[in-house]
Amino acid sequence: MIVTDAWFPQTNGVVRTLAQTREWLGRFGHQVRMLTPQDFRSIACPTYPEIRLSLLPRRLVRAMIAEFDPQALHIATEGPLGLAARSFCQRQQMRFTTSYHTQFPQYLRARFPIPLGFSYWALHRFHGAAARCMVSTPSMRAELQARGFKNLAAWRRGVDTELFKPGSKAFLTLPRPIAAYVGRVAVEKNVEAFLKMPWEGSKIVIGDGPERARLEALYPETTFTGFRFAEDLAAHLAAADVMVFPSLTDTFGLVNLEAMACGVPVAAYPVSGPIDVIKDGVTGALDDDLARAARRALMIDPVACREEAVRCGWDASAREFESNLVACQSDQRPQQKRAEDRAAWALEHSTGNAAGAGRGLQSLPERAPSQS
Repeated sequence: MIVTDAWFPQTNGVVRTLAQTREWLGRFGHQVRMLTPQDFRSIACPTYPEIRLSLLPRRLVRAMIAEFDPQALHIATEGPLGLAARSFCQRQQMRFTTSYHTQFPQYLRARFPIPLGFSYWALHRFHGAAARCMVSTPSMRAELQARGFKNLAAWRRGVDTELFKPGSKAFLTLPRPIAAYVGRVAVEKNVEAFLKMPWEGSKIVIGDGPERARLEALYPETTFTGFRFAEDLAAHLAAADVMVFPSLTDTFGLVNLEAMACGVPVAAYPVSGPIDVIKDGVTGALDDDLARAARRALMIDPVACREEAVRCGWDASAREFESNLVACQSDQRPQQKRAEDRAAWALEHSTGNAAGAGRGLQSLPERAPSQS
């Protein structure tokens, strides 16, 4: 079972990573149950309406975990669902894993005056209870270790090289060279650094978010396309001459691999995430001056970008995730307690006390030889 507060219709690297992981685990023969906000009543997250926050999820989370009875349980996010699942696992003495996808301390600090130390303390407490906390890059692992995290394990990211591949530059008819930003248009993504950088040619922002209206008004010379998906996204990305990644807070930056798979070099700051993905002078350029990095990236061989990306398949990513999972050891719990769990689920399901139970539980699969 994978518990996540980040799921469709959100558009971001976390959702794409989890969706690909679920698909590949299924190919490996596992029966995977996703526990997401789609199973619950939810409200829009303040300042970020595309993110849904599940309301009072504890009882239904408990019932869904007890009914599915997973052999392995992974908590992907630190939101309401993640907190509820973590609490249940601790009460039942079930082992579980987590993953560190988002630099929440920096994200929160960009919006509210919350000290970084407090946010890291909360994250350390959340992930410290897991048997393993998976991280995507060596630099992120080193940063968290320096802050006292001790249970870290590697989980690389992947890219769909059949979808993201070199395409026609004629797809975009803007003056060249074309510098593209791809991702959420939000304050923590530092998009304005891209928009402010001096550039001879065109800029295009492929994505959407709470900052779009403000930035589109401030930078009318830039083309804002909104979100693009699947083949349309790949075509837009492949038609650019350089992809600029201005974020200072991402743990990885999945779009960097997607750009490289399209034969498009990446320009970024030399910070955690990009320094693990981009080979300076080979697949892109890293520089404290973003405009200088973008100009240098124009000289990169697109073939080298593609060759690096094809080594990063989602199959290898999913295998690494699989190897990091631990047994819940739920079969070692007293039979009486397991019976009580199932009785609680049956009561909630029949009385409708849990919001969304009819939608979230009727399709639960039967016990399978391998469930996660």
